[in-house]
Amino acid sequence: MECYKCRAKLGIEENCPNCGVNVRMYKKLVATSNAFYNIGLERAGVRNLSGAVDALKISLQYYKRNIRARNLLGLIYYEMGETVSALSEWVISKNYQDKDNSADRYLNDVQNNPSLLNTINQTIKKYNQALVYCHQDNTDLAVIQLKKIISTNPKLVKAHQLLALLYIRDGKYDLAVKSLRLAEKTDHNNTITRRYLEEINVRSGAKADKGRKIRKKETTVEYHNGNETIIQPTNLRDNSGWMMILNILVGLVIGVTATYFLIVPSIRQSLQKDITVAESEKNDTIASKNQEIQELQDQMSRMEKEVSEARNESEASKTQIDSYSRLVTAFQAYHSGDNEAAEQALAELDANGLDSTSKELYESIKGEIDSKFLETTYNEGYSEYMARRYETAAQMLQKVVDMDDTYHNGDAVYYLAQSCRILQNYDKARELYQKVIDEYPSTYKAQHAQNYLTQMPEQTTQ
Repeated sequence: MECYKCRAKLGIEENCPNCGVNVRMYKKLVATSNAFYNIGLERAGVRNLSGAVDALKISLQYYKRNIRARNLLGLIYYEMGETVSALSEWVISKNYQDKDNSADRYLNDVQNNPSLLNTINQTIKKYNQALVYCHQDNTDLAVIQLKKIISTNPKLVKAHQLLALLYIRDGKYDLAVKSLRLAEKTDHNNTITRRYLEEINVRSGAKADKGRKIRKKETTVEYHNGNETIIQPTNLRDNSGWMMILNILVGLVIGVTATYFLIVPSIRQSLQKDITVAESEKNDTIASKNQEIQELQDQMSRMEKEVSEARNESEASKTQIDSYSRLVTAFQAYHSGDNEAAEQALAELDANGLDSTSKELYESIKGEIDSKFLETTYNEGYSEYMARRYETAAQMLQKVVDMDDTYHNGDAVYYLAQSCRILQNYDKARELYQKVIDEYPSTYKAQHAQNYLTQMPEQTTQ
């Protein structure tokens, strides 16, 4: 036995040796659960399945992790034809104990049998359809569905009981008893089965009493002829010839009338029943075909999804191959000194498609190229500024600032602001001077920037 809190092994002590929690009441609950499990096991041994189900449910109420009780409950459900309930119990059991659990074998036996799963699925659909027919008061179709269920799943007790109930409703007590006896073979002591049998006994006994005929006394007339006593019934008639002909004609009329009102409706009813059965079989066939069509459509959807995923993987592979090719091109251009070609190759590749090693190489090359580009561009921009070619200087320094606005300790931003001020782009210059003041206070650049901000006009004249 394991502790319910820390799952440590328990001994005879009242407290867990690992976490110290009191387990006295817990042990009593487990012992009670095992007692009801033993009761359920005994009842199952004599095929009192419904009684075993009741005992095992009580056992699980006391201790829901009683794996033996839950697995046995699943086996009993499976024996009674209720496969869905059995699978539910085994799945719960497997979740509580993933290893060394008999539920694994039970689930594999069922799930690895496609024909059995299909039979279970059809049985559930037909039983639900039979219930719908019962609610619609269409008992003939319900009986047909239940017979189909019993032919494929003869141990489904609920189907036998519902069929017997329909037979009892129609007064077909012999067929009802036969169906209930078949249910008893699976579950010997089912209370519903026994209640239906008792109801049949009561109804059939009342019918037999009602059908008994009361013997009538004949009314006779006695008279004497000499020494003889003659007894003659009072309803004795002397039929003459014309009365005989009249009786024959009346008999013919009665026969024709009985044929019209009794035999013809019976034939019509039989034909209507055959039509109903044919329609039911046709509906079943259509439903089966629709299910096959749905399965094919689902299969096509899965195949289309797989094709789409394969295409995406192919495109991703092409992108990755292109990225590696461009990385190789950039590496070769970088080592040959062609930084511009290397920069272009790096800009065109997708770094997300590279592995970790290739990304390190990519970042190393890009970092060095960017560093050289910044240095070269800044020097050119500063030279242009000193040569008073302010437009060219502004263009070169703007590239540097776009890549690294802190380059050369803010000098790139400062000289770009100077160029913009001289070019009378005061709005841009004012923004850049303010950036220098905010990010590099107490420097000569910040002091000069503050002076230029004060001297610049409010509006751009350019």
